[in-house]
Amino acid sequence: MAHEVVVVGSVNADLVVRVDRRPGPGETVLGSDLTTLPGGKGANQAVAAGRLGGRVAILARTGDDGNGALLRAALGAAGVDVSHLLTSEGPSGVALITVGPDGDNSIIVSPGANGRLTKHDVLSARELIEGAAVVSLQLEIPQPTVAAAARTAVDAGARVVLNLSPAASVPSDLLELCDPLVVNEHEAAFLLPGGDPSDAPATLATCLLELGPRSVVITLGADGALVATRDGVRTVESPKVDPVDTTGAGDAFTAALCLRLARGDDLEAAARFAVRVGAAAVRGEGAQSSYPAEGEPLPV
Repeated sequence: MAHEVVVVGSVNADLVVRVDRRPGPGETVLGSDLTTLPGGKGANQAVAAGRLGGRVAILARTGDDGNGALLRAALGAAGVDVSHLLTSEGPSGVALITVGPDGDNSIIVSPGANGRLTKHDVLSARELIEGAAVVSLQLEIPQPTVAAAARTAVDAGARVVLNLSPAASVPSDLLELCDPLVVNEHEAAFLLPGGDPSDAPATLATCLLELGPRSVVITLGADGALVATRDGVRTVESPKVDPVDTTGAGDAFTAALCLRLARGDDLEAAARFAVRVGAAAVRGEGAQSSYPAEGEPLPV
């Protein structure tokens, strides 16, 4: 059976510590006990879509360490097809996450095995990618691998969703394959010469469309999202919730967006569902552990 969503991306072990405040340069602060959780933008999106009942597969690499076993088990438990989850010698990817009292987080990523996911791996998984309705991509793996996956997907008639995170410059021929390009305000401003995160989201979105993507979604945190196509710009409001931890909420949003697009929703309708899934995710600690399951009531 073909997959609704194929994720080509990263898998990381998230090392999470909560702090009362983030340290300044040269400063030490005490934090909570360290927690190790499965994460990585690619794995997060695959797990979130899987928990929502999607037919999902992932193309990624872990290391041959204990973290790799943890990550594989977490994906499998969410119903994700891990037949293309490859293993490299050496460490798995790791994300060092500090969570402040307001639930916001700061993250440093050590790519590990993610940096060894190659264009050759994409070619070896061509049949998997070509069978997808939507292919979800991020930038925690090498850009040539992302570009190869996007081209393979589009050539087969699949829809490409690129989450430009972490922010990086990407060539125009990759942007032109995105439908949509998913960014937050900081990532949007990064792509635009002279862009400023404080610019009106509609202005950012309109300028991003001029760079070539077929559509754009700007995530706005508690304010929801903004959807931009050649036909116009529309705002999608988010339900109001009390946030506990925003780690991985953007990945939950993107996963839900991809799944609804794969099932035939238009972009605005998919985004309306995705903001509810993202709002549900911030109510719990961690990334994957906070994602709602199929049938679970979502905030309204």
